[in-house]
Amino acid sequence: MDAPDNAHEFTVSELSSALKRSIEDQFGNVRLRGEISGWKVPASGHAYFALKDDAALIDAVMWKGGRARLNFRPEDGMEVVATGRLTTYPGRSKYQIVVESLELAGEGALLAMIERRKAMLAAEGLFAPERKRPIPWLPELIGVVTSPTGAVIRDILHRLGDRFPRDVLVWPVKVQGDGAADEVAAAIRGFNAMPRRPDVIIVARGGGSIEDLMAFNEEIVVRAAAVSEIPLISAVGHETDTTLIDFASDRRAPTPTAAAELAVPVRAELVAGVSSFAARLDRCIASATETRAERLHLWSARLPTPTAILGMKTQRLDDVGERLPRALRAGLQKWQGRYDRTAEPLRAAMRSRIAEVRHDLGGTAARLRPTLLAGLAQRDADRVTSWGRLLESLNPLAILSRGYAVVARPDGSLVKSAEDARREVRLGLRFGDSPDPVEVVVGGGGGKPRKSTRENDAPLQAKLL
Repeated sequence: MDAPDNAHEFTVSELSSALKRSIEDQFGNVRLRGEISGWKVPASGHAYFALKDDAALIDAVMWKGGRARLNFRPEDGMEVVATGRLTTYPGRSKYQIVVESLELAGEGALLAMIERRKAMLAAEGLFAPERKRPIPWLPELIGVVTSPTGAVIRDILHRLGDRFPRDVLVWPVKVQGDGAADEVAAAIRGFNAMPRRPDVIIVARGGGSIEDLMAFNEEIVVRAAAVSEIPLISAVGHETDTTLIDFASDRRAPTPTAAAELAVPVRAELVAGVSSFAARLDRCIASATETRAERLHLWSARLPTPTAILGMKTQRLDDVGERLPRALRAGLQKWQGRYDRTAEPLRAAMRSRIAEVRHDLGGTAARLRPTLLAGLAQRDADRVTSWGRLLESLNPLAILSRGYAVVARPDGSLVKSAEDARREVRLGLRFGDSPDPVEVVVGGGGGKPRKSTRENDAPLQAKLL
């Protein structure tokens, strides 16, 4: 059995404390260069990550206050220089660095990170030219995303007032440091969600170093600008500064003042242009009116007058009006002659047929019984009577034989109403027994025709001539 060792016995806590003091005393303040790995920020706001190189890895923690002072958003794979102190975590038997400040390992590393991010977002089509929308020519409301206390907002408002005063709605944000990118992206989304949305958005910031402008290179800001339904103008930094939001915006302005110039036209130039257009319009209208008046005068001189157009028609109407009564009388006489020529052979044929029937009846009377002979004679007599009635009904003058007369004016035109007859002085009456009319004087002769009334129409009086 081995003899007992005289070495001092440590408790676990004693050894952990001794190691902690030893490490903190020897490495109280260090600057460590490495690549970020496993960056995460829980609800507490503290950041937990690791720094590594090709051969080793060390855990790191950055408290919430130190993280708020960062002017860029740490990401995995980003090469940084961390300043802090080494310590141990007895609960896990491990050592770690408590980072007090974090900075990028040179501007070249930062630019390389921006280029990688730019290539990734461009591959998604966020910078495609077809996504660009035109800026409204004269917006009613302009939204500005910037710091409310800097010189940028004053420059924008001053320039808008000089060119064309418009309503401006400012969404105040931080423009650098921790949380700046989140606020800028939230402002862009907020303008798009408003009931009365601005017609154009200006995202502006003054100049600064590449670290100062990092908020506008963040992916969250670029994506918010790319999906904005409102046209967006980016004005970040000076003319030589370029950020990723410039590629996602619809227009890039070299300065915030230039952004105001892109947003509105010059009012004085518009007034002058409108006045020039108004003068040109007046001259064009006057010239066009004069030209059309001359053409109208030439065309009107070539047109015939209404009298010339209607004169021939009026003369033709008068001629037809004079010929119509004569044509009516001639037509009536023509039809009367045709009737007479047609009726006479029919009457002769009927008389001949009657004579033949009578002859036949006389020849056969001896052979027929008296009653049969009487029946045949009655039937033929009825037939002859029916034919006679039909013939008489076809005679247009038959109605005159029943006591009617045709009333006509001296020119032969028919009088169809008592009112027309009272307006005449002389009338002609044609009766069935004579083709010549009997002339009469209306009203007994000499006096004016009496005007009838609807309630008591007086009988028409006439006197034979």
